[in-house]
Amino acid sequence: MIFLYTLIIFALFFLLAGIGYIFQKKVINGSCGGLANVGVDKVCSCEKPCFKRRIKNKIAELRGEKGQN
Repeated sequence: MIFLYTLIIFALFFLLAGIGYIFQKKVINGSCGGLANVGVDKVCSCEKPCFKRRIKNKIAELRGEKGQN
């Protein structure tokens, strides 16, 4: 019975989150706004960004935009 109640509660949560997204077009996000707002360039422990990220940053740099991290 507890499993059934838990399943119903989770289903209601996802239903309400979906309805909220449909009406407000606003995604769920953290209170800090993400790692980009605190100046973190990458979230992995790699020495440099991956190939796709380097290409995106180079294109943004050539366009005169700030590179997206």
